[in-house]
Amino acid sequence: MTIREQLEAQEALLLSPYASLSKNTRGRDREEPPCDIRPVYQRDRDRILHSKSFRRLKHKTQVFLSPVGDHYRTRLTHTLEVAQIARTIAKSLRLNEELAEAIALGHDLGHTPFGHAGEDALNSVCSEGFAHYKQSVRVVERLEKEGRGLNLTWEVRDGILNHRTAGNPHTLEGKVVRLSDKIAYINHDIDDAIRAGILTEEMIPGEYTDVLGHTVRERLNTLIHSIIRESRDRPEIIMAPEIEEAMRNLRAFMFENVYTNSVSKKEDPKAKQLLVDLFGYYMDHIDALPAEYHMLMEMGDSRERVVCDYIAGMSDGYAIDTFTDLFVPKAWKD
Repeated sequence: MTIREQLEAQEALLLSPYASLSKNTRGRDREEPPCDIRPVYQRDRDRILHSKSFRRLKHKTQVFLSPVGDHYRTRLTHTLEVAQIARTIAKSLRLNEELAEAIALGHDLGHTPFGHAGEDALNSVCSEGFAHYKQSVRVVERLEKEGRGLNLTWEVRDGILNHRTAGNPHTLEGKVVRLSDKIAYINHDIDDAIRAGILTEEMIPGEYTDVLGHTVRERLNTLIHSIIRESRDRPEIIMAPEIEEAMRNLRAFMFENVYTNSVSKKEDPKAKQLLVDLFGYYMDHIDALPAEYHMLMEMGDSRERVVCDYIAGMSDGYAIDTFTDLFVPKAWKD
């Protein structure tokens, strides 16, 4: 018996009857020999960790565009916080921790530079539309490995696709990540907004903090414990109604006071215009794209989709540098 088979046997023995067992996966789009050491979801997690798109997340905006200071979240640190919360919940509920972690690590791979401002910009100019959750799936199915993708399992891709608020993942692990994403960004964005001087703890309505807690730590504990307490030994991932309502209202408060705040988002119009201009340039100068993107068009992808792929894959800094190189005049040198 291989190590992988031993680990699969342990899953069947120890995990909840509602957990997604590695041996029961719906599989990959392309069949491949199993690993002798790692079950499939662990293997998927490792593939995401080693991908180029994962590494680029460290230079992509979470909320504050290219903040001055090392303590503000980036898209990468957000992803790691989601993974940590998801693992805690999954482990406590005896779900498949490795599946939850793989989904969490991959859920934002398709995010653009400049956060949701970049997503809105590409969606406004691409006739085929653009959404980061769909792009994240496209990254793992198509863009990584020169058009071959990472060949992840169906369960991981389903969780990535359905992590948004309106999503409906088919596995409990995917449902854990869907909630963990919101728990993470609401709380760490409060922390960042307080650091930036946009919020104070006292500005958060007491009707929410009296239920959830008066510090980031207290709120995280309340939300995570509620999910574990309400979901244990049940085929669903839920939290107590009064806590869910308070979290939903706190999220709405954050949209009104931080996510659309004129201070935190004052650079967004510039960022959007920058990406719109890059999109127009590459649509008119398709030969300027790297060879791998021409290969995607040869494989049947549209020009618009491939231009979006290229721009969405940029880090904040690379997008700014590219725009500067293309559109800002350079001093003449003899």
